[in-house]
Amino acid sequence: MTLSLRVLREEEIPLAVDWAAAEGWNPGLSDARCFATVDPRGFLLAERDGVPAGTISLVNYDERFAFLGFYIVRPDQRGQGIGWQLWQRAIDHAGSRTVGLDGVLAQQHNYRRSGFGLAHRNIRYGGRAVASPPIDGMPRVDLREVPFEALERSDRAVFPAARTAFLRAWIGAPGHRARAIVDQGRLRGWGVIRPCRVGYKIAPLVADDASIAGVLFDDLASAVPGEDLFLDVPEPNAAAVALAKQRGLHPVFETARMYKGPTPELALDSLFGITSFELG
Repeated sequence: MTLSLRVLREEEIPLAVDWAAAEGWNPGLSDARCFATVDPRGFLLAERDGVPAGTISLVNYDERFAFLGFYIVRPDQRGQGIGWQLWQRAIDHAGSRTVGLDGVLAQQHNYRRSGFGLAHRNIRYGGRAVASPPIDGMPRVDLREVPFEALERSDRAVFPAARTAFLRAWIGAPGHRARAIVDQGRLRGWGVIRPCRVGYKIAPLVADDASIAGVLFDDLASAVPGEDLFLDVPEPNAAAVALAKQRGLHPVFETARMYKGPTPELALDSLFGITSFELG
């Protein structure tokens, strides 16, 4: 049998997303088209005798930072070294960049052996959200009405690299609702809710403080009453953990955020919801 590795074409990226859904990761319905904007050579496929056997992504955001995800080998092909070959090819693609990943806790020891160190836990909270009384004096607007430069500045405080094309795609994708709070011309918070294979995810959710995050959470959740909601929270942000619990969500999954290379300095106290476990 012959094993070959190659780059996934843009139209093939939904394969990786479908496999992620089969693993229970609950990706968004428009994730593939948004993820394709980052790095056209960052998605890899392993084929055995021409049949897909495994995937991995390692997208280079800039000259200093990359993120690894979609590390999946088809169940009937596991234990045969396919994952290791994909891993090595992906790490080579990153070069000398710092690489981030969100790994399941059981695999932490394997990632450590490849030079990754634990930064913090991320916890996915889910359930039917409990509405909170509206707070006056915080007018919400469509995020697409906010100057894009302001959005990029805010995002750079909570993400290690500029991701212009991705952000444009993310806030404008079909089914995505993007909202913001602007006070005296300054962007105080913003968030996006998107439809997923199961329910909806609020991702990301960025705010100056917990009260603004709460208002945005409620605004976004109001668009999908009665639906299951998910929020991926960085555990070091105690206010984000509290917000998820206050809205009636409960832990359903967690990952280990790890980095190979220097851990980026991020304003985690402003990050109430992570964009994606697959692309950071």
